[in-house]
This record gives sequence, structure tokens and C-alpha cells, in this order.
Amino acid sequence: MPDIPSAEANDREIIPLSHLRADCESCFGLCCAALPFAASSDFAKDKAAGQPCPELRDDYRCGIHSKLRPSGYRGCTVYDCFGAGQKVSQLTFEGRGWKEAPDASARMFEVFPIMWQLHELLWFLTDALSREPAEPIRHELLQALRDTDELTRLNPDKLLQLSVSAQRAAVNPLLHQVSELVRQEARKRFKGPLRTPKKAGRGADLIGAKLREADLRCANLRGAYLIAADLREADLRSADLIGADLRDTDLRGADLTDALFVSQSQLNAAKGDQTTRIPARLSRPDHWQS
Repeated sequence: MPDIPSAEANDREIIPLSHLRADCESCFGLCCAALPFAASSDFAKDKAAGQPCPELRDDYRCGIHSKLRPSGYRGCTVYDCFGAGQKVSQLTFEGRGWKEAPDASARMFEVFPIMWQLHELLWFLTDALSREPAEPIRHELLQALRDTDELTRLNPDKLLQLSVSAQRAAVNPLLHQVSELVRQEARKRFKGPLRTPKKAGRGADLIGAKLREADLRCANLRGAYLIAADLREADLRSADLIGADLRDTDLRGADLTDALFVSQSQLNAAKGDQTTRIPARLSRPDHWQS
């Protein structure tokens, strides 16, 4: 993991996106062992935290990776660790797996969700720094990025004592400012008036909502519940989607080209196809319809 370059470096290269994407080959199957799941439509069986999934092989690889959904493990295809798995495996625990170092397994499993939250913040901060309208607060964003990255490099004991909520509280106001700056600038760029539905807003309950072809440009959908909502062909350009619940949201034909703070797990949880336009930093989920 390279050090963060100086503030004079290109913002987009401060932390390579490859470091904020899951690299399962460099991880000791932490999400398959550290995290709990309950038998449901997302998981075929119950599993306690710290208990390895029965499908996890001795080499830390998934034995049913190519058929997770048909096998009842849809939740595994949705999850994304933002690169926390390889950071814990290769940096925090210096390449020692929990099978080879059983005395460290409990701490490794406890550190992993902490690292996941820190890497999520890094993902949002790198997104924020890539936005030109955020230039007025670039220095503050860079400092928040450096501070958060330094936390990810702490040793296991210090990570376990860390208050992630305090760091999140320090970062969130900056992300909110970026959202306001970006959406304000985008409103000037779009032609004609925005026709955002009145019911769409921050934290809105839009479960199952009929929003096909809705004009959601520049909308503040932070933390909105969009579970199973119909957003086919909706326009979500420059919309703030941080924390929005997109489970089973129908995004076929929707435009999320430059939507703010979208994560891979949000896309993975939604329904889409080849006509769905997504942010350039994200990948089209394999299970989306062709």
C-alpha cells in the first residue's frame, strides 16, 4: 500500500481505486469468516461471526463462487469490502492468515469490520476529491483523506480502540458540503427546470415507489429507502445517493452517470441491465440482465 502523495499531486491518484476495491486473491477470506449472516432470501444458512462459511476452502477461496446465487447466497454477490480485506490481510497482519496464526484470528475478525468502515470513508472522500465543484474545500478533503488513511495503518490493538463513529462525524460534514456544491453547479448546467417528485428527498421512504422516468437530477436521496422501487429510465445524474438502500431497485435504463457517492454494493443489490448508465469508477454487476 503506497503512501499518499503530497497535496500537489493529482487528486484522482491520491489513493488508487484498485486499493479501494476487493482483491479476494490477496485476502484470507475475511468476509466469509468474520461476518455473521442469517438464513434468508440472501443466505442459505445461518452463520455466526467468527465462524468460517462451510463453503470456504482451505486455500481461503469460495468453493461455490461461480454459482453463489443459484446456491442461495445472493448476499455474497452484493457485499463489497472497499478493499478492507486485503488491507487487513496483507498490511495489518503482515500476510499471516487466521488459519496459520489461530492466536490472531479473533483480533483479525474484530479488526475487519472496523477497517471496512474506514475504507468506505476513503471511497467517499476519493469520490469527493474527483469533483471539480469541490475545489473550495479541497484542502479540508485532502486532510480528511490523510487522517483516515493513517487510521487504516494502525496496528491491531490501536484499531480495536478506535472510534470510527468519531471519524465518520468528522468526515460527514465535508461530504455534505461537496454534495451541495456539486448539485448546485449541476443545476446551472442542466437545461430547463428540474421536476423532482415531492416525495423524493433525504431519508425518504420510497419502498416500492413508482418512479419510472422520474426526474431525479440533483436530488438529495441520502439514506433514502428505495427498496424494490421502480426507477426504470429515471434520470439520477448528480443525485446524492450516499447510504441509499437500493435493494431490488429496478434501475434498468436509468442514468446514474455522475451520481454522487454510489458504491459497488449498492449497484450489486439493485436490478439493472446493459442500458443502465453507471458511474465510471464502478463495474456493471455480472448478474444484471444482458
